[in-house]
This record gives sequence, structure tokens and C-alpha cells, in this order.
Amino acid sequence: MTTQIKAWGNSQGVRLPKELLSLAGIQNNDILDVEVVDGSIVLKKAGFKHMTLEERAQEYGGRLEPYDEFDWGEPVGRI
Repeated sequence: MTTQIKAWGNSQGVRLPKELLSLAGIQNNDILDVEVVDGSIVLKKAGFKHMTLEERAQEYGGRLEPYDEFDWGEPVGRI
């Protein structure tokens, strides 16, 4: 199977036939890992999963912000 590189805005794009994507188990809006292996471009379905805010906070020890409160001083100018 062959395809062609085409301009897509300021980038280049490749159209992949639906049958090919189906065989690879890839659907619209799936996240793909892209790598170059021995001069070839390899696309793989990523193990990406959207996380909830709580799941993201667990990555930082349960804290939602990386820093403590910061004192910017008194207001200046018109209020």
C-alpha cells in the first residue's frame, strides 16, 4: 500500500486508509507514539489514558499545586 505526503497548514500530513487503521486497532482521536527506527517512521498506539484531577494530584503526593502560597506584598496603584 502506498500513500503520499501532502501539505497540511504549515506541516506535512499523511492520510491512512480506514482499513489499515482498523487492522492496527487505531480509531479517530487515538493518541499515537511516533518514532524513527532505522530510517523508518513507526506509529504505535500509545498507552495514554486521560486522568481525573484526583489521579493527577496523586502523582504529586495528593497536592494539586506544586508550590505554597506566595506573598506578593500590598496592592499598588488604584484599587
